[in-house]
Amino acid sequence: MRAAWLALALLWALPASAAERLFLRLAEVHNPAFSMHVLELRFDAARESAELHIERVKLGSRHWRDVVLRCARARFSLDELSCDRAQLWLAGRRLPVDAGFALAPHRAAARLTLRSARGARIDATFTPEEGWVADFDHLELGELAEWLQGWRPGMAKAWHERAPEGTLSGRVEWLPRRGGGNELRLSARLEDGQFATSDGLQAAEALGLEIRLDAREEAGAWDWQARLGWRHGAAYLHPLYFEAGPVIEAAGRLRGSRLSVREGRAELEGIAAVALSAEIDLAEASLVEAVVAVSGADLAVLGPRWVAPLIAPANADRMGFSGHVSGGLRVKEGRLVEGDAVFTAAGLSLPGADGGGGLAVGPVDGRLPWRADGETRAVLRIGGGRWGKLELGAFDLEARVDGNGVGFERSMIPLLDGALVLDDLALHREADGWHGRGSLVVEPISMPALTAALGLPSMSGVLSASLPGLRVAPGEIAFDGALVVSVFDGYLQATGLRLLEPFGVASHLSADIEGRHLDLAQLTETFSFGSITGFVDVDVRGLELTHWRPTAFDARIASSPGRYPRRVSQRAVQNISALGGGGAVAAIQRGLLGFFDTFGYRELGLRCRMLSSVCLMDGIEGGGRADGSFVIMRGGGVPALNIIGYNRRVDWDELVDRLQRVVADNVAPELR
Repeated sequence: MRAAWLALALLWALPASAAERLFLRLAEVHNPAFSMHVLELRFDAARESAELHIERVKLGSRHWRDVVLRCARARFSLDELSCDRAQLWLAGRRLPVDAGFALAPHRAAARLTLRSARGARIDATFTPEEGWVADFDHLELGELAEWLQGWRPGMAKAWHERAPEGTLSGRVEWLPRRGGGNELRLSARLEDGQFATSDGLQAAEALGLEIRLDAREEAGAWDWQARLGWRHGAAYLHPLYFEAGPVIEAAGRLRGSRLSVREGRAELEGIAAVALSAEIDLAEASLVEAVVAVSGADLAVLGPRWVAPLIAPANADRMGFSGHVSGGLRVKEGRLVEGDAVFTAAGLSLPGADGGGGLAVGPVDGRLPWRADGETRAVLRIGGGRWGKLELGAFDLEARVDGNGVGFERSMIPLLDGALVLDDLALHREADGWHGRGSLVVEPISMPALTAALGLPSMSGVLSASLPGLRVAPGEIAFDGALVVSVFDGYLQATGLRLLEPFGVASHLSADIEGRHLDLAQLTETFSFGSITGFVDVDVRGLELTHWRPTAFDARIASSPGRYPRRVSQRAVQNISALGGGGAVAAIQRGLLGFFDTFGYRELGLRCRMLSSVCLMDGIEGGGRADGSFVIMRGGGVPALNIIGYNRRVDWDELVDRLQRVVADNVAPELR
């Protein structure tokens, strides 16, 4: 380097007349910070132009060839050689900047200025004592990507794919060390930063960052320390959402384009401590490997942001969390390969679509390990839970966990005086979500306990189920087998059960229900409907519930076959007539209601086929009449009376309202 400055100094010593045209060729210029090979400088005083051609430039481990600086205006004096309005070319490609420089050989000093059309400015100076000092201002990230195209094509491509925006300002110092090597100091600010990928899976806006970096060259590598403060803005890295606040401090080594983070720690809201390490390929802007460990993470803070989007993205905004978790993650070649979580009094809740009911689990204690390429075993102790209005008892959950799946051991979940038994349940994750199969058994639950828990009138009997074909798919749970309720001395059986979005805002259930030999005396007494003796069969086909409200079905009630007493009370007659949609008792028979408490009947039948919130009503099969009315109850015995329905279209909400008034208020509707 001294020889180069000496050669320039000798040129400066020439008389002005000898400096009309100058040509200088240097084989090499070497400095601890950089080196240049085969330099050719041409100066034409008459045209006030100059051109500097450098065959090869080396900065650290980076090399560039065919660097050309063309000066539209050059001046040559005893003090310095200066160049304004220069163009900078690299390997035949012009960089989108205007440059200027000045060389002062007597002081071995230099000054370089770069300007962009968008207002970015870089002012750099060099002295033997202080090395290079560069101040940069309003440097746009999008423009920087264009500059990098010629200098670091791989990094430029990665930047272009994310369409970065924002402005950088700050200072870079490149200092020669007395013992050899160099030091680098960087302080910078990013304002109004943003980026987005074309698929929308990565994006950020209004980013404000503060960056400090100190690095020292050792044995061909750089040992560094850095601090990153995120002052404002937000980022979405699918499926996670991050907000400003974190402060990250780290130390490591840079060798070539490989950046190692050896000691990293972060300050994050809701986490007692965070430690991290990583390997990053700067040339490809890719994460080679990273390890993150956390302790004392508050799930109430982190759960909605980081956990919910991973396990239930469609319902993330409705999930609640409590307790703490500690653990770690390891990522390799951009792929999650290892994870561990230790839960302490953790809890999770998912309200129903209407804000109530839903599902809650906790407190949960235990360890959940996961490996992408191996099997682990998870053991969790669950202190209880809630499913709708039903409280669940404590139980243990053991599972085999592998890369994309989990297989549960037989689990017995206490429910009232019975239990839910999950057996052979295996789930695996595919591109569209979770799929799986298993079986579910409901061990007998007494109906008195169940109806009390649900706030329903007390019923006798038991509920049980054997559902050997439990199937799970994204947004869907389906069951083979039957759910059976032994009630009213008969039974109700549900088959074809299928749940869509069971915890979503558009939950939907479909099933077919069959009821046989239900005791009307017990049923009408339970629901304060009057008194009817006898038995009925019930069939509900194509039942569809949305938000647990019926939207479609075809329901029929009919007298069970067989011989048994069949009597109906006066009040039950009035209620049946009203529920029939304006039905009436024949006028000549209506007068009998004032003289008798009960009446005999031969059979009863009622049908509602619901479409578009309207019940299409019918009565006993084959009981249609010429005037369009239908028979709901056909009289028999002494005294006997018939109940006739005249309104074949009844609004469903109106029908439910009538039934609720009958049951709740114990008031007989007016007969018309």
